[in-house]
Amino acid sequence: MNRLLSIALLMICTLKLSAQSKISIIPLPAKLEVRKGSLTLDKNVYISYPSANLKDLAMFAQSSIEETAGIKPELRTGMWMQRKAKTISLNIDSKVTSKEGYVLEVTANGVAIKAGTENGLFYGIQTLLQLVPVNGAKKLPCVYIEDEPRFSWRGMLMDNCRHMFSVDYIKKFIDQLAKHKLNKFHWHLTEDQGWRIEIKKYPKLQEIAAYRNGTQIGPNRKKDVDSIKYGGYYTQEQIKEVVAYATSRFVEVIPEIEMPGHSVAAITAYPYLACGDVSFENGKPFEVRKVWGVSKDLYCAGNDTVFTFLEDVLNEVMPLFPSQYIHIGGDEAPHDAWHTCPKCQARIKKEGLKDEAALQSWFIQRMEKFINSKGKKIIGWEEIMQGGLADNATVHSWLGVESGLKAAKSGHDVIMSPYSHLYIDGYQADPKIEPMAIGYWVPIDSVYAFEPVHPALNETEAKHILGAQGNLWTEFIGTEDYFEYMVYPRIAALAEIDWTPKALKNFEDFKGRLSTQYQRYDKQGIQFRIPVAISQTVVNPDSSVKVTLNDPTKASTIRYTTDGSDVNEQSSVYKQPVVLKKGQVIRYALFFNNKRKSSTDYFPKPVKQAK
Repeated sequence: MNRLLSIALLMICTLKLSAQSKISIIPLPAKLEVRKGSLTLDKNVYISYPSANLKDLAMFAQSSIEETAGIKPELRTGMWMQRKAKTISLNIDSKVTSKEGYVLEVTANGVAIKAGTENGLFYGIQTLLQLVPVNGAKKLPCVYIEDEPRFSWRGMLMDNCRHMFSVDYIKKFIDQLAKHKLNKFHWHLTEDQGWRIEIKKYPKLQEIAAYRNGTQIGPNRKKDVDSIKYGGYYTQEQIKEVVAYATSRFVEVIPEIEMPGHSVAAITAYPYLACGDVSFENGKPFEVRKVWGVSKDLYCAGNDTVFTFLEDVLNEVMPLFPSQYIHIGGDEAPHDAWHTCPKCQARIKKEGLKDEAALQSWFIQRMEKFINSKGKKIIGWEEIMQGGLADNATVHSWLGVESGLKAAKSGHDVIMSPYSHLYIDGYQADPKIEPMAIGYWVPIDSVYAFEPVHPALNETEAKHILGAQGNLWTEFIGTEDYFEYMVYPRIAALAEIDWTPKALKNFEDFKGRLSTQYQRYDKQGIQFRIPVAISQTVVNPDSSVKVTLNDPTKASTIRYTTDGSDVNEQSSVYKQPVVLKKGQVIRYALFFNNKRKSSTDYFPKPVKQAK
C-alpha cells in the first residue's frame, strides 16, 4: 500500500511539474492549478477597477497587455458591465492577507485578480502577463493561482561607480526587477573609482571625485590600465526621477554611501578627510582610483570634520530616498593608516577602545545614531561586525553565510548575498569561452541552489533572514549588452530563490520554464546570455566518441565544426549526434532565432599536463 501511495504521489508531482513547465511562470507561484479551457484576448476584453485609486494600476495593466499581447483593452471603472464582455478585474480584497500576495483566476469569461494591497495586484498583473503565449497566440490558459513571496527582501545591486549607466537604462533594469517580482534596488553610488551622486554642499564631489583619469581594462593592475578620462554623476533631480519610477513599480531604492573605506574619490576631492596629506598606500597625492581592488586610504576616524562631512552628505541623500534603509558599506577597510595616525590613536585612547577594529565599530555606531535620529536604519556589509555590531544594524552577509548566521542568532536582521552563489559578476562557464569577469565561478545552477535559511537556525532566528540579493559589481562591465549578459537569466534563478516556496523549487523544471523566458527576454529587447549547447557523450569500442547536443532555449539553431575552425553562420547545422574520431574536437554554438550567437564551446576539453 505504501509503495502504491508513493507511486501515486510521484505521478501527481510529475504531472504538476509538467503543467507548471507548460505555463512557464517565473518565479513559480506558491499554488497553481491548471484548468480546462482558455480565454481569448480580443476587442471584447476590458479592464475594470472599482475606484479611482486603482486607475494607475489599471493603466499599467492596459499598457503592459498591449505591449505583450498586441491588444489594448479599454478601461472601465465601478460596476460597469457589458453583455458578452470579457473582463480583467482588479479588486482589493481584505481576505488576501499577505502584503504582496494575490489570487488570480482565469476563466473563459475573464480574469479576476484580487489582493489585499496594490503591491499584490501589481504582482498579479505580472503573472498574468506571463500567461500570454510567446508564440503570438491570443489565448490564455485557464488557471487558478494563489501566490505570495517567501521573503520580504528580494533584491539586486547595481554598481554605478565602476561604470555608469543612463537613467533610461536604470529604468529598464527596474522594469525587469518588477517583472521578476524583485522589490529592492540597491544602488551603489560612492566608491574609490568614482562618486556618482550630486551633493550641493560639496561641489568638488562633482568636479573632482566623479572622474578618474584611466580605467583598468584587463586583469593586470599595473599594465592593463588605459588613460581615458571616465566619469559622471547623477543629479539630485535624476535621483528623484529614478526613485519615483521605481516606486511606481513597487521597487524600493536603497542607496549605498560607503564608509569608512572605499572612499578614495571623496578623499581626492577633500584631502583633509584622510589620515594624512598624501596617500598612505603610495605616498603620492590622492587621485580617484583607476584600478580595482582594496585601498588602504580611508576616512580618518580621529577627525571630527569627517563626521561633519558625512552627516552633511547624508542630510542631502536621505530626503531623496523614501526607503527606511541607508546602506553604509563598511567593508574592506584596512586599518593600516589608522594604526599610524595620531588622531585615530588619540580617538582609541579617548573612547577607551581596544584596537582599530573597535574603532571601526565606534565609527559605524556613531553614524548609525545619526542615521537613526533621522528615522532611518543602516545596512552594512558583514565587516561592520568587527569590534562589535551596532544595535539596530542589518547585516549584509557576502563572504559566506557564517556572519549572517551569527548576526541572526544575535537577533539582527540579515540579507544573504554570498559571493559563491549570488555575485553575478562571476563567470558563468569556462573563462576561456566567456567575456572577462572579475573572478569566481557562479553558473546559473549555483545561483538556483542557494538556500537563504541555513538549517543551523531555529524558527525564531530564521525570521531574521529577510531574503537574498544578487550583486552585480561592474569592474569589467561597461556596456549595457554586457550588463544584460551577466544578469539574464541568472536573475530568474534569484527570483525563484526569493519568491517560490522551498518545497516547490526544482532545477529541472526551472530549466524547462527558462526556454520560454529566453523568448520573453528577446521580445523585451534584453540581450540575455544564450546558453551553449549541452553535450552528452558515448565512447564507442573503437575509441571514437558520439556527441549529442541539445538546445536549452528551444528556439536556436546549433552550428558546429570539427576541422578546428571557429563556428560562424556558415558552419554545419547540427541535426543528429556527431561521431568524433580519436583526437578530433567539435566546436559548437547556438544561434538564437538566427540572430545572436552564444559563446563557442568545445569537446573534448584539453587535459592539463602535470608538471
